[in-house]
Amino acid sequence: MPLFAIAFPMIDPVAVQIGPLAIRWYALAYIAGLLIGWWLAKRIAARDAYWGATPHPKPLDVDDLIVWVAFGVILGGRIGYVLFYDFALYVEEPLEALKLWRGGMSFHGGLLGAALALALFARSRKLPVLPTFDLAAAVTPIGLFFGRIANFINGELYGRATDVSWGMVFPDGGPEPRHPSQLYQAALEGVCLFLLVQILARSGALKRPGLVTGAFAAGYAVARIIGEEFRQPDAQIGFLAGGLTMGMLLSIPMLLAGLALVVYAARRPAAA
Repeated sequence: MPLFAIAFPMIDPVAVQIGPLAIRWYALAYIAGLLIGWWLAKRIAARDAYWGATPHPKPLDVDDLIVWVAFGVILGGRIGYVLFYDFALYVEEPLEALKLWRGGMSFHGGLLGAALALALFARSRKLPVLPTFDLAAAVTPIGLFFGRIANFINGELYGRATDVSWGMVFPDGGPEPRHPSQLYQAALEGVCLFLLVQILARSGALKRPGLVTGAFAAGYAVARIIGEEFRQPDAQIGFLAGGLTMGMLLSIPMLLAGLALVVYAARRPAAA
């Protein structure tokens, strides 16, 4: 073990307290991700040169789309956590599933919820589904970045024990220094993935419906699998067969589906 470790910066999970009303950093992370994503999505939707002849959502559509996605992410994320990560607890105490303020959200569940919301929105507005997905995929890493930063502030989802010089002692992680894996994941799933989808979106990929969505799905899966190598598995699940974690297991089909969609979109002619 190292002689020194970085002390965890004890940041109050509550950003603002007004009487009984407590606004947490985790909630602000969701709000920031949605608002900045909404702003950028409107700008991308307005740039017809990015899309060519591909029919796509317009800036006014984005104003309503963000509401659908917000509900899809929250409901899907919570249901996914209940099903994938702590099902036994919620079978015994089903009312616990309604206590969102205690934490417990699954990205993969939130992704499925958002996908369903996007598909229903596209159908209700008679918009093509894949371009609608592409627009959402181009801005989703913003929310992932803020979410991981909120995980770090909360001192949750910390990494495995380590002897690296930047190891950090987390309040609930025992005396051993651990990888600040939340920051690794913020860099991979947030910054790196954002750069990937933005470069694709601005270089003509939106003219091939599904290409940005497939690249996002495959890119996230790779980033998540790498991040899981440093992250401590959830205590109630631990390691699965072959040293896999639940995050890795859920990312494998996402990787395959993303690659398949990239191949499908790349083989179709680009809209002029």
